[in-house]
Amino acid sequence: MADKKYNIAVVGATGAVGQEMIQILLERNFPINNIKLLASERSAGKKLEFNGEQIEVDKLGNDSFNNIDIALFSAGSSRSKQFAPIAVESGALVIDNSSAYRMDSDVPLVIPEINAERIKDHKRGIIANPNCTTAVTVMALKPLHDISRIKRVIASSYQAVSGAGAQAIEELSNQTIAWSKSEELKINTFPHQIAFNLLPHIDSFLDNGYTKEEMKLHNETRKILEDQSLQVTATTVRVPVFRAHSVSVNIETEREISINDAKSAINSFPGVRVVDDPKSFKYPMPIDATGKDDCLVGRIRKDYTIDNGLCLWVVGDQLRKGAALNAVQIAELYVNKNGK
Repeated sequence: MADKKYNIAVVGATGAVGQEMIQILLERNFPINNIKLLASERSAGKKLEFNGEQIEVDKLGNDSFNNIDIALFSAGSSRSKQFAPIAVESGALVIDNSSAYRMDSDVPLVIPEINAERIKDHKRGIIANPNCTTAVTVMALKPLHDISRIKRVIASSYQAVSGAGAQAIEELSNQTIAWSKSEELKINTFPHQIAFNLLPHIDSFLDNGYTKEEMKLHNETRKILEDQSLQVTATTVRVPVFRAHSVSVNIETEREISINDAKSAINSFPGVRVVDDPKSFKYPMPIDATGKDDCLVGRIRKDYTIDNGLCLWVVGDQLRKGAALNAVQIAELYVNKNGK
């Protein structure tokens, strides 16, 4: 890590991802001089703990980024579109967790283990974090793509409620408690009951019948792997799990990849780990990925319906690798490159 210390702003500090960012900055001993916690007017004035101190959350505004070196955004695309340019104009590097800039040609979309070299392309002073499901999925795809180019991906996600924010976590908890007491289950965050249910609907529907979440996986995977010929189709599903996304992935490659080669490549790749011993009931589960940095990959098997096909199951903590951890890793790359 660089010797220089940095003034950091966390935008959306009171949300699930923002609070995770604060924790990870501490865990990884990021070189912080001062930290500013920013949120909407509704959350301004709250106090959050950082390194043993209670820090008051400030209201996000046009003057929030004076003397800030790095701004970590986790407040949604509308906030990013409004305030990221202001942060850049104030002299900060913006690392944005929203979808606002991911597909802009002059904004790099970065997963440090995969395309760290792209951080140099931040011509607008903005580096984008991928969608949480994309990040978890591509961490498993990249080591296989390096062996033999992936031609096609079919993905079905099983996404935890924490991907929809702190209110969604509370709703699942409240509905579960209410169900146990035979009380009415109140619905606020999701269009239907989420406790003991599945919702094949994440984000809004598009004219092509897919949701925005599903098209993010298509578009962002192609951009990160730098292969616009790669075909990706997805169905994204919200499940009654508090934390960690799971993805069932089927791939077709240009040439055959053996099971042993696939496992070896994944285990050798930073940030992913094979957990695959079905006879001993060992396979990736959300409960095991929660709070962990690595994405877990298992159920690796041949797809016998096509040539050069593989099936796999990937699980990752979307608040960490899918969001906060990835953003802090990008910041670490930046300070190591620029802070000496």
